[in-house]
Amino acid sequence: MIDLRPACRQMSDLIAGIDDEKLELPTPCAEYSVRDLIEHVDQGAVGFAIMARKADGEEPDIEWGAGWHDRVVGHVQDLGEAWTDSSAWEGSTAAGPGLDLPNDVWGKIALTEMVVHGWDLAVATGQQFDLPEPMLQACHDHVASLLTEPPLPELWSNPIEVGADASSIDRIVAVTGRDPGWASGA
Repeated sequence: MIDLRPACRQMSDLIAGIDDEKLELPTPCAEYSVRDLIEHVDQGAVGFAIMARKADGEEPDIEWGAGWHDRVVGHVQDLGEAWTDSSAWEGSTAAGPGLDLPNDVWGKIALTEMVVHGWDLAVATGQQFDLPEPMLQACHDHVASLLTEPPLPELWSNPIEVGADASSIDRIVAVTGRDPGWASGA
């Protein structure tokens, strides 16, 4: 079991720090603007929380009016809390036809979503990204295990080579095909 709350707190802080004028900025996540990525994170947070609780529900469409920060942050925080229950990590869940995975894998995917997309949003909006090393190591172990057969290969580009002295976050994003040196799409 992994405590997702630190990654969810980091994501919440990042989202809270995004002004509306930054919503159309590009991100390292190919073809996603900051707005698109926030929508993806919001839907994923709700969906992964539903999985953790083994409940029924639907992923929301984000409402971009007043208070959108609070709604998204609430969903992200709820995601972290949902996976604190050890039963969330047990059994398996289908997320569509042919995509039935053990819940411990879904929990690691939720962690990866928070870490990788947290980094995406941080670099796209000029914010700091900082997570405890054990959390980054758990995420790296997960993404590295998917190198041979990612569950949805269309979501990642080919891995990028990084030096042996690369930081944990640089190694994580490189595995997913992102350039650790990305700067505003340059």
